[in-house]
Amino acid sequence: MFDNLSSKFSNAFSSLRSRGKISPSDIENTCAEVRTALLESDVALPVVESFIERIRSKSLAALPTLQSGTNQAQAIFEIVNTELTEILGGSARRVRFAKTAPTVIMLAGLQGAGKTTLAGKLAKFYADQGNTPLLIASDLQRPNAVNQLQVVGESVGIPVFAPEPGNGVGNPVKVAEQGIAFAKSKLYNMVIVDTAGRLGVDQDLMREAIAIRDAVSPDEILFVVDAMIGQDAVRTAQAFQDGVGFDGVVLTKLDGDARGGAALSITSLTGKPIMFSSNGEKLSDFDIFYPDRMASRILGLGDVATLAEQAKKAFDGETSAKLEEKFARGDDFTLEDFLEQLEAMSKMGSMSKLLGMLPGAGAMKKQIENFDESEIVRTKSIVQSMTPIERRDPKVLNGSRRARIALGAGRKVQDVNALVDKFAAAQKMMKQMRTGKGLPPGMGMPPGMPAPIQKVSQQPAKKKSKSGNPAKRALEEKG
Repeated sequence: MFDNLSSKFSNAFSSLRSRGKISPSDIENTCAEVRTALLESDVALPVVESFIERIRSKSLAALPTLQSGTNQAQAIFEIVNTELTEILGGSARRVRFAKTAPTVIMLAGLQGAGKTTLAGKLAKFYADQGNTPLLIASDLQRPNAVNQLQVVGESVGIPVFAPEPGNGVGNPVKVAEQGIAFAKSKLYNMVIVDTAGRLGVDQDLMREAIAIRDAVSPDEILFVVDAMIGQDAVRTAQAFQDGVGFDGVVLTKLDGDARGGAALSITSLTGKPIMFSSNGEKLSDFDIFYPDRMASRILGLGDVATLAEQAKKAFDGETSAKLEEKFARGDDFTLEDFLEQLEAMSKMGSMSKLLGMLPGAGAMKKQIENFDESEIVRTKSIVQSMTPIERRDPKVLNGSRRARIALGAGRKVQDVNALVDKFAAAQKMMKQMRTGKGLPPGMGMPPGMPAPIQKVSQQPAKKKSKSGNPAKRALEEKG
């Protein structure tokens, strides 16, 4: 979503870095470029003007204090990073749990914002943390909304309270009240109420949302907004704030190709934090919104923290420990180990998204967009078509075995050969790393790795030849 904005920021600071010593006019030019980039990304004008004024005044104030030998552009860059983080909310905010269960979360927003799917994502997110959420189907207006919530709930293993069929039948306020009573009786510690939306803000929508709010007294009201609707997101948020009121914002469809102005405008204009973000169709594509991490991604610094968290979730600790022990013992890295790593990578989600979190990903935009996600599936199919013996010892893979593996995986023999050759090269490289051989000059062993054991040759010392002169030989023997 922020690719275009990130590219514009990158160009602006690339120009600034090439200046060396920065003058006030350089700062003005950078501010003008940043202002244009923000406006083109649909960021609200008041937010843009306030942001530009802050970075201009702080940058000009910092100039006299910067030493000529320091990286002045980096100092200005850090000012922009700090202000961008502030626009996005400053710091992440978590859901406030009720002192007495259940914690009630009410979702509000327009039709099409993705409330129903988001209800399932939110429920799964907290269920994975050990909570016991219950979904309440209070959207009785939109066709098949109740059925959709039931399907979503079933897919993530979350129960759904749905006494009414919906499609215009039933009282959404009574359903919400009965759902809270049911949750208390069954000891659920969290309730997520899915409410109806409309194509636009109207009196019927507000009256129904206010009635549900007053009936269930939610601990958190989350405004769900489609990040792709641009300036309308801000206007809709302000209308909901004036009508129902809300405590936090959830941005959906962050994986779209919109300009992203909503994310940079909504918090600044409403004073309410963005608490969660949804960036994909899968129910696992959901997380807490971290303003500092989003600012880092916009400025082209990547999001290594989120990448590390996803890796930690995907890679089983016990499996990783076994692999480390194996590496330390000097055992070979096998295709079985390789398959386990591929399985873990698949759990982390789209490789394009993961690569996009790396610093400098903007410069590899085309390569990332052209990354073939199905290549991992094809590679897994080849390894899975091997027997355990073949995975542990690829040397046994003769022609007939390779033909059988290719047939089982639905691939060509050349594909099997290519995988085996690449794996052999990777295996060789790992051996070199373990022994310390083949490392570039000046590089030591990786941190935490034991130093390579060097064998000391025990060759006997060469005997010195004795002089043929008797007098000299006598002196040598005395010495």
